[in-house]
Amino acid sequence: MKTIIEPFKIKMVEPIKLTTPEHRDAILRRSHFNLFQVPAEEVIIDLLTDSGTSAMSSEQWAGMLRGDESYAGARSWYHFEGVLRELTGMPHILPTHQGRASERILFELVGGPGKVIPSNNHFDTTRANIEHSGARAVDLVIAEGAQPRSRHPFKGNIDVARLEALIADVGPDRIPLCMATVTNNSGGGQPVSLANLRAVREACRRHGIPLFLDACRFAENAYLIKRREPGQHDRSVRAIARELFDLADGATISAKKDGLVNIGGVLLMRDPALARRADDLLILTEGFVTYGGLAGRDLEAMARGFVEVLDEDYLHYRLRSVEYLGEHLLAAGIPIVEPPGGHAIYIDAAAFCPHIPPEQFPGQALVCALYRHAGIRAVEIGSVMFGRVDPDTGESARPPMELVRLAIPRRVYTQSHIDYTVEAAIEVFERREQIRGLRMIDAPPALRHFTAKFVEV
Repeated sequence: MKTIIEPFKIKMVEPIKLTTPEHRDAILRRSHFNLFQVPAEEVIIDLLTDSGTSAMSSEQWAGMLRGDESYAGARSWYHFEGVLRELTGMPHILPTHQGRASERILFELVGGPGKVIPSNNHFDTTRANIEHSGARAVDLVIAEGAQPRSRHPFKGNIDVARLEALIADVGPDRIPLCMATVTNNSGGGQPVSLANLRAVREACRRHGIPLFLDACRFAENAYLIKRREPGQHDRSVRAIARELFDLADGATISAKKDGLVNIGGVLLMRDPALARRADDLLILTEGFVTYGGLAGRDLEAMARGFVEVLDEDYLHYRLRSVEYLGEHLLAAGIPIVEPPGGHAIYIDAAAFCPHIPPEQFPGQALVCALYRHAGIRAVEIGSVMFGRVDPDTGESARPPMELVRLAIPRRVYTQSHIDYTVEAAIEVFERREQIRGLRMIDAPPALRHFTAKFVEV
């Protein structure tokens, strides 16, 4: 059947405040054209992020009521540890309050001036934590990963030849680890194939470089492998996910994505010496090693979420809903990153708004237009998020793509909400010449997209 049905029933609802374009225009101006500064109650459909915005299940809520809040060695910790060990096979499991806490601990330990961290594409907090340590983050995604119209099934793959060239150029001693982001968020939510990950693993092994995953969306990546990679169709998603982790020496996970929770993260390691140092830093900055800055109820919710996310009926609904949104935008002529990825649809803002030059931030302008017209909050992934000014030359460096991400929260919106989003995007597209560019008037030196201020040109 063609109709997508949600494989769950709704037993609690949250009202949505419906607003007018005039009201939203005033909100937008007060927020300096930055959607991160817009109050959530002023948003009709919130597609800003899929991080921490999931609806939890009845089993997760029940687990939270049973959470053991003991400071050390809580029952909830052992439940959480057992689930993660079975899922990943990793011997050292540290809970953290979210993914960027895992990144901060990891790169404080292995980063530093002169170090180089390659990946397919580092996302914003990963790059920021690497650079905060003094290290350099390098993106090595395959060429198709920067081509929105390419239908390559695994556009998140790392270019192994470029990885080998980087190792030869800087030397393996300067590369403390290689990252692979699954799925590749800043590259359009595109998956990494098992074949590619095996090749990256072999290249790293030859040079003595550990391979780590940014595994926030490991289940969605595993399901896309099952659907798209030859020889994987008859395997379970759980088995594919386990192989992803088996190929790695460690991982950072924001459980706010495929953990199906509102807060929580994980740092996984095989190296006992690195794990011991991470334990010490976790105790210093997050909490004891059996709670990591979280309540026992949060550990219970994560433990159940990491089981539920591997349900293949859920994953079929999840990815098919995202695909449905992408197909309808494409049918209307709206340019997106193809093929649709796992957790979001990425509109090609440069092609959507060809009249807006890059220095006027077409992605941010489109984000503002969607909110003003229909109350939809999305996020720019382009020159605002990843652009920077060279301190020596004063020249602007821009990413290869100017994108707007429509990130779909898990188990939150129904198909009618997606249909509303399609209708709104089409109406904005039909009057796209009216969208005005923006000028940035204030921004911090790092992660500027969260707090930057703009005015319309």
